Amino acid sequence: MTRRESLQARAPATLYHDGHCPLCQREVAWLARHPRRARVRLVDIQAADFDAAALGTSVEAMMGLLHVRDAGGRWYIGMDASRALYAVLGYRRLVWLSTLPGIAGMMDAGYRWFARRRLRLGRWLQRRRQGKDKG
Repeated sequence: MTRRESLQARAPATLYHDGHCPLCQREVAWLARHPRRARVRLVDIQAADFDAAALGTSVEAMMGLLHVRDAGGRWYIGMDASRALYAVLGYRRLVWLSTLPGIAGMMDAGYRWFARRRLRLGRWLQRRRQGKDKG
């Protein structure tokens, strides 16, 4: 799959997210309020009733990278999942910019860096916020 294929993602798309991740929770809350929220179905892979095997994968395999499946059944993983999600929400110009040479590589590398540290970063942000609320 090329990066630009994410521009072809079609609604409704399903976003598989980690409901225990503080940063993911913030993104999901934003999506739940988004004017085009009907274009995205949210599925928490940490929910008791989630069955990754029915999708041909495991929760462990899905934990490390974002997964989006569009209306056509196409899977987008990692930064391509973010691109597909934002394309479905109507931000196709921004998605296109993220696929340009140079920018695409930086975005992909930044996503991989973030994905490996998302839980730690989320906990750090929560502690900071709690500290500000006390002060």
